[in-house]
Amino acid sequence: MNDVAELKAYIGVHARGQRMRGFQEILDRIETDEGLGAGSWVGEWCRAGEALERQGQDLEASRHYAMARFPYVDGPARQEALDRCITALDRWRSAHRAIEQLEVQLKGGRVRCWTAGLSTADRKPLLVMMGGNMTVKEQWAPLLVHAQRLGMAVIVTEMPSTGENTLPYDPDSWQMISGLLDDVADRADVSRTHLTALSFSGHLALRCAVDDARIRGVVTVGAPVSAFFTDLVWQGALPKITQDTLAHMTARPEGVVGADGWALTPAQLAALDVPVAYTASLRDEVIPYDDVRLLKEHVRRLDLIEHDDVHASPNHVQETQLWSTVSLLRARGIRNLQTAVLGLMLRLTRVRQRLSSA
Repeated sequence: MNDVAELKAYIGVHARGQRMRGFQEILDRIETDEGLGAGSWVGEWCRAGEALERQGQDLEASRHYAMARFPYVDGPARQEALDRCITALDRWRSAHRAIEQLEVQLKGGRVRCWTAGLSTADRKPLLVMMGGNMTVKEQWAPLLVHAQRLGMAVIVTEMPSTGENTLPYDPDSWQMISGLLDDVADRADVSRTHLTALSFSGHLALRCAVDDARIRGVVTVGAPVSAFFTDLVWQGALPKITQDTLAHMTARPEGVVGADGWALTPAQLAALDVPVAYTASLRDEVIPYDDVRLLKEHVRRLDLIEHDDVHASPNHVQETQLWSTVSLLRARGIRNLQTAVLGLMLRLTRVRQRLSSA
């Protein structure tokens, strides 16, 4: 059973990132993480999802079911919430015929994805999108609607041992990304692949980019790099929700991820010859700032933005989303009206942020 205060503290960035309306009212009704009754975490989120389904709002319903299974499936109630999340999203995508399912069997397990733009006749550059260790792929599926506007084929998926991904989470997990590229190489120009990977999946993206030359850029937010894995004292002081989620993913009851095979070395970071856009939080309670320093010292093409915020910068969601999109387009060498408009929106968002915090 999770601590309700921690659940409420960490769900905000996920809800804001999906522009969910009225989520605070749901949080105000929640008093326990036990059972399915009134006032329970799973129960209140699921009842909100059911109401949205009855109104025909399948995408919003899917988002609420995703919140019900947050941070990971720990029993039948959260498993049912995940199943309902996927089912509602599948109904929603029936109105968007360009969105398709993809299932890839790799060594050690199965990876399921939502895709758009894959085509043997028109192989576009590829964007792979992954959330963090508490995020299911359904939360990012709306991005697929805009795949054509980006001029890319898009895959949204999830980390090993998260959602429907049955791969183990271990030091070799980064190879999952290369496996996905191999599978779709006949339907996308994987030699021009860009990765938008948040939090812990950002670590996988950076590690894969070291060895896989098909990756041409990485955009990430609050990704562990090295010190997170080597500093066991830091890991021991992590929020319990993070420790429990890592314990679930790694099958290590203590929830501690060791350094062996995980930590990126200075030599590996220096070998990266692609743009890396990284959003850091100055008061991050999950990722030590030593990881940001290491990036500054060794990544040649680093574009860094820092927020005076906690992990994932929940108070800067809109700015981070705009900056990430602009960074992706810049990494692809795109300079057009779209990038100009996005750049203007980013500047206005920063002005509003400064005024609101003044």
